Amino acid sequence: MELNVYLAGQIHDDWRQELRETAEKQELPLRFFGPMENHSRSDNIGEEILGSQHDAVQKDDAASDFNNLRTQILMQKSDVVIALFGEKYKQWNTAMDAGAAAAMGKPLILIRPEDLHHPTKELANKANVVVETKEQALQALSYVFETQ
Repeated sequence: MELNVYLAGQIHDDWRQELRETAEKQELPLRFFGPMENHSRSDNIGEEILGSQHDAVQKDDAASDFNNLRTQILMQKSDVVIALFGEKYKQWNTAMDAGAAAAMGKPLILIRPEDLHHPTKELANKANVVVETKEQALQALSYVFETQ
């Protein structure tokens, strides 16, 4: 059995790559999906497809249409969603993706540091599992594969 895992959250650092590498070292049968990790491509995809937009708001709206399409398709293909709330970046996309996963009925693993307990409490109550580290999230998935 292989699980399709959608990695939701900010794209400003390499947390996904770290998680992928750890999963590979542990030989976990996981296939990963996620948002476009090339920030420039994500920001400019609307204009790349539709052409130049009139202003920054329309540029952002056009890009968000294509990014939301990508997210919805790939999240629907997933068996489980891992949503990472970090401490450094604003977390609006993470919250949106975690909420969408819950609304789709996708199993949800929420990673958040203890100091984000209060602002993420409602999402945490919708998640199947709440952990503090990427390693704990992988341990949760590893447990799924245990037979005894």
